Parts: sequence; structure tokens; C-alpha cells
Amino acid sequence: MVPPGHGDAPRGRPMAPPPHPVPFRLLLKESVNLFIPLDLSLYCLGIVADLDMIILKDKKMGPMIPQLVVIGYVLLSLVNIAHAGVTSSFVRSEWPSVDIPLDNEVFAVPSGYNAPQQVHITQGDYDGKAVIIIWVTPIEPGSNQVRYGKSENKYDFTAEGTVKNYTFYNYTSGYIHQCLVSDLEYDTKYFYEIGEGDAVRSFWFQTPPKIDPNASYKFGIIGDLGQTYNSLSTLEHYIESGAQSVLHVGDLSYADRYTYHDMGVRWDSYGRFVEKVQAYQPWIWTVGNHEIEYMPYMNEVVPFKQYLYRYPTPYAASESTSPLWYAVRRASAHIIVLSSYSPYVKYTPQYIWLEAELKKVDRKKTPWLIVIMHTPIYNSNSAHYMEGESMRVVFESWFVKYKVDLIFAGHVHAYERSYRISNIHYNITGGISYPVPDKSAPVYITVGDGGNQEGLASRFNDPQPDYSAFREASYGHSTLEIMNKTHALYHWNRNDDGKKIATDSFVLQNQYWNKSLRRRKLKKNYLHSTVPTVELNNL
Repeated sequence: MVPPGHGDAPRGRPMAPPPHPVPFRLLLKESVNLFIPLDLSLYCLGIVADLDMIILKDKKMGPMIPQLVVIGYVLLSLVNIAHAGVTSSFVRSEWPSVDIPLDNEVFAVPSGYNAPQQVHITQGDYDGKAVIIIWVTPIEPGSNQVRYGKSENKYDFTAEGTVKNYTFYNYTSGYIHQCLVSDLEYDTKYFYEIGEGDAVRSFWFQTPPKIDPNASYKFGIIGDLGQTYNSLSTLEHYIESGAQSVLHVGDLSYADRYTYHDMGVRWDSYGRFVEKVQAYQPWIWTVGNHEIEYMPYMNEVVPFKQYLYRYPTPYAASESTSPLWYAVRRASAHIIVLSSYSPYVKYTPQYIWLEAELKKVDRKKTPWLIVIMHTPIYNSNSAHYMEGESMRVVFESWFVKYKVDLIFAGHVHAYERSYRISNIHYNITGGISYPVPDKSAPVYITVGDGGNQEGLASRFNDPQPDYSAFREASYGHSTLEIMNKTHALYHWNRNDDGKKIATDSFVLQNQYWNKSLRRRKLKKNYLHSTVPTVELNNL
């Protein structure tokens, strides 16, 4: 980690003088168990980014001790440290990523007559006890049945699905099957098979832990993936992460970047490309601009048509009126999915639904409140700069009021993480932004770096705004490992840099429970000073 002001200075920006290093201590008494599941024999050197966050890095230090002591450096002015962001000096080529040829093995069609392909699953209900299994048969409908059970090759249960297909311009899809498998047990591995004859295919998935505030769970976060060699690298790195489910922030196949005749074909190739991951764990997705495919000059006037046929969501379970915005609960997380490209101003269906959904969130059961969308609300890159401003104006006050922990977005083909800030007032003429630190605000993270063929967005605005904590134009993915109701570990992992460590990491304290714990401690201290001991023992 290079402290702010060190390393290669951005073009036209002088390097700042080095900060004066001061050692600090942070005692995590109640949360030391947070680190035990990681099996760490070392802990890390860091920089305090915020009183609610500690950046973890890769310097070797001593073994863990009962009271975890994290030693690092802070700027002499601790009050202003939250405004000291980092623009990475790591440089990648800005040239577009190279598409993988269609005859590459990653797009291979499975053997067998009419064999199921493009298998993918998503959560099928509100609380994680159901999955929707989707697959395509290319020649004829075939069987709609899913056979499943708790032992490999022993399928005690069956579920029947539906089948449909569609046309888009001069393309006719294969037969798209969707099957809801419900009434599953929590934290259980299920094996399933689909197809018939010599074309039967088998897979498995793991259900999440039951809804519980202390349930641990690891999410991957991917955006703007596409079908390039960089996309493949992102998938391969993600597979090694050990994450259990993906939050995909939109722009899946980039089929609309190909010729009109190839758009449907490229949806098919994408489905085969990601099958090695999506057939085994549920991905929770939202739409991006490349899913819109509104093309009246081709007589295609239904937005999101191909996406909606292929990527169902459990929207009705959260009382949404559209599959483009919905919510699910998984382990200890409440995940809200928004559509950046559907109406969201006051009185629109998405606005009305979100207002109601936020009121339903029970932080005592699901303490981690996460929102995903495509267009970032805060973005210091010249690419798509301020495109999310209107959604910020409409929804940001709710995000602060309900203490959302994290908001993930894509769209910008780079990585960026913010501090906890809100209500930035933009000077449009001068291009200057003024952040307002806000401990109730989310951390905003842009992960539009999955690898698509449009290339990287490397032109960050200079100087780096105070609200921006870290930014880099590289390909990669993120993970969010929820440890318990109070703490989570976040990592952003750059692809192909020869390192096995995260490029950007921090420990995140939960917005609801940490404040609740502080309130309880204050109340307890107050009682100790004002109430007789005999009464305290009865509390």
C-alpha cells in the first residue's frame, strides 16, 4: 500500500509531501473471533481510512493475540484522514479487451442430442429456501423436469418447470426452461440433474444458512463481464475466491456490441461461458445499459427482451411489480436490487416499491443491508461522470436514513471505493465537488471492471475528490465476507498482477449493530453510575 501522496503522481498533479507516520492501536475485544475463521497466522499493516473502516494490507507481523492490536500509520491530522484518497499508479493498457473466438472451448456445446446448456441458477424466493434453475435445449423442448436430492446420483425429488422461446430480429432462441425448486433445507448441498437420454447433465448447489444475524456468508461482486480473455480471467480468479454467491451489477453478455445477426448467438455463447460457475451457485443480477437492446430500427421495441427471457428473478416474493427491481434475504444480508434504466422518480412503481421495502428491513435478523445497481451514484471517473446524479437526488436520503452498509455499481470500467459520505453539492460549472462525511451513509463501490471488450476507463478526474478512497483502472472482482452481525471483510482483487493478495481491502463495521452496541454500552455505563448495584443485577 502506498500512503496518499506517494508513488507516481497523476499527470499534471504534483506529489504531496509525505505524511508524518504515527503509530496507533485499535483494540477489538468483542470481535476477535472475527478473525479466527480466516486461520491467519499474521495480521496486517494498514491505514485508517475512517473510524468505521481499517484498510488491511499484506505486511507480515506477529501472531494473533487475545486483544487484537492492529498497528499501522495514520496521518498526523487524524481528523482529515478520511479525505486522503489513493489513485493507484498501477497501469494497464486502455485498449479494448480481446474477444474469445466462438470456437474456443469455453463456449463448447455439451455432447448429446439436445443436451441442456447455458445452465444457471438464481435465488427463487425471499429467504433462500428456493432456487430457479434455468437451461436451454437447442433443438426441441425436451423435458422440463429437474430431479434433485441430497446425495449424488440419488434424486429423491422432482420439480416441473416451464419452457418458452422468443425471436429477436432474425434470431430464434432455443427452448428456455425455468424450474422453481422450493422447500429446500438451509445450509444443505443438493445435487440435481436435467435432460434425458444420452444428454443428461448433473450439477449441485449449496443453500445458504438460515436467516440469522450472526450467519457468516461470502459474496462475490462482479460487473460488466462480457466474453473476452479478461472476462475469463475474472471468472477464474473468482472461482478461487471461495465465495458462495455472486452479486452481478449489470452488463452481462454485451451481446448488443456484436452485429445484429449475432446478438442472440452471443447471448447463447455467454450462457455457456459462465455455466461453469452459474450452474453451481446462485447469481443475483441487475440490468445494465447493455441489456436494454431497444432497437426500433430492427422492429425490436421491448426493452430488456432477451435478458428477461433468460434471467428470471424472484421479484414477486418481495412484492415487486417488475423483475427489474426486487429484494432477497440471504444468511445475514438483505439485498436490494435496483434498475438504473427504469423510472424511479416519485410515484413510479420502483420508487413506491423501494420505499416499502426499506421499511420492511429488519436489521435484528438481517443486519447487513446491501444495494446493487448499475450506474454509480458517486464516480470520479470522466467516463459516465454524474450519470447517476438523478438517482442520487431521489434515493440518497433513504440510503442514509436506513443506514445502508454498501452500494455496489458497475458501468464505469474501473474500480473505485468511496468513504461514507452523502449530499455532495456539485459545482457543475467548475467541476468541483464538496463531500459531506456522514457516518450513516453507505460505502459506494464501483466494480465495472469484469473484462468486457470496451476496455478500461482510466481517465480519472484530477485532483481526486475527497470522497474517493481508492481508485484504479484494472480488471478484477470483489468479495464481501460477512463474519457476523458486526463485521465483514471486503477485498478487491486485481487480475493477473502476479500477487495473491487483495489490492484494496478493509474491515467494515455494520451500520446498525455497531451503533446499537455503542448505545447499549452508553446506557450500561449510565446505569452503573446512577442505579444501585442490586438493581443492575436484575436487568
